[in-house]
Amino acid sequence: MKLYGYWRSTTSYRVRIALNLKGVSYETVPVNLVTGEQRAPDYVALNPGKGVPALVLDDGSVLTQSLAIIDYLDVTIPEPALLPDHPLKRARVQAAAQTIALDIHPINNLKVATHLKSRYGLTAEDGIEWFRHWMTEGFHAYQALLPDGAAFSFGDRPDLADICLVAQLYNAHRWGVDMTPFARLLEIEERALTLPAFDAARPENQPDAS
Repeated sequence: MKLYGYWRSTTSYRVRIALNLKGVSYETVPVNLVTGEQRAPDYVALNPGKGVPALVLDDGSVLTQSLAIIDYLDVTIPEPALLPDHPLKRARVQAAAQTIALDIHPINNLKVATHLKSRYGLTAEDGIEWFRHWMTEGFHAYQALLPDGAAFSFGDRPDLADICLVAQLYNAHRWGVDMTPFARLLEIEERALTLPAFDAARPENQPDAS
């Protein structure tokens, strides 16, 4: 498999964690979002969304969108499962994961920040404050969804919610979000990053890290 991604992309980070948890070997193909490689014609042919990640399977099939890729991996490689079988528990894990993947991330990515600056004149500091605001809002919602007493977000092993959380917390630290109200999330992050699958997926451990 080939994973087209960018070292600081939270969506790429999610898929790296999932691939590692599933024990899948893959080749990393860097796509530099800062220099605009995602808009190159050959990459757009691969991923019309002009984003990352894109996962090319061994048979040449291309998958895009991190949650869809992770779902494919969870269906085709059942263990370790990233979602519970129980319908109610499954829905709760998905709701937490989507709080990050659908509420926080879409308005905190590079495309949005670039448009806000070019179209509406936001300064760099304005953009950072925008990021901080929506991450803080989303983390409060996420933390409120968690049960008491679990080692990770919902149980004794990481799941889809933890994958999304750890990747988003990287950005929170990067942009200086006040994490004082989120001790529970930091505990989960610390525990997750001791696991080889999460540690190997860290942005700073990628070949294109700079």
